[in-house]
Amino acid sequence: MGGQGEVKVKIPFGNKYLDAVFSVPEKKPTYGVILTHGAGGDMNFPHLVSLAACLASHGVLCLRFTCKGLNIAYRAKAFKTVVEYLKLSDDYKLSGVFLAGRSMGSRAAASVVRQLSQGDDDDDFIQGLVCLSYPLHRPKLQSKLRDEDLLLIRCPVLFVSGSADEMCEKQLLEGVVSKMKAPKKIHWIDKANHGMAVKGRTADDVMEEINAQVFSWLRENMELEHK
Repeated sequence: MGGQGEVKVKIPFGNKYLDAVFSVPEKKPTYGVILTHGAGGDMNFPHLVSLAACLASHGVLCLRFTCKGLNIAYRAKAFKTVVEYLKLSDDYKLSGVFLAGRSMGSRAAASVVRQLSQGDDDDDFIQGLVCLSYPLHRPKLQSKLRDEDLLLIRCPVLFVSGSADEMCEKQLLEGVVSKMKAPKKIHWIDKANHGMAVKGRTADDVMEEINAQVFSWLRENMELEHK
């Protein structure tokens, strides 16, 4: 890991601030990932801390932030503010960012990717979307799918979901993904639930699998950009 550090920042948002932490690689990064949590918890949720450290150790800047609130529009607005903050940052001149979130955070990320790609200010800063445990439907409410943003996104998308996720039935996500126009990939964590717990496996073991999948997908998509 050696060398990378964490830098705490407060990002202005309306009349308050969002708490955030940069995980900074040793070498000057070209790309970054903005990462946020689900409906509960905050940016120090173990999966996010683990992923941020993994990405920074592989040369990718990671900015994770906390936004409490269960209103998806509010969460998306906060995410958009963080994107703008990083884009205008003098400390890190990035070629592009990937938006990532866990559960409700991935819905907020998807909403922002859709909004920014439909506007006039689409300048390729956003390179892709990573959805960890995307909550496609409420438990036992498979008839109402939260797929409207996904179907309108054009940039590459990675889904990492548990095959036993009670908020994302496997066949339903595969059905939505088959209709998406964007380049996309799903990685199923075998027998994992919405919280990515798997009987018989340690949390660290599951996190390592998730981190490896996310990083290899990011690397492929960063290489595509350089060609």
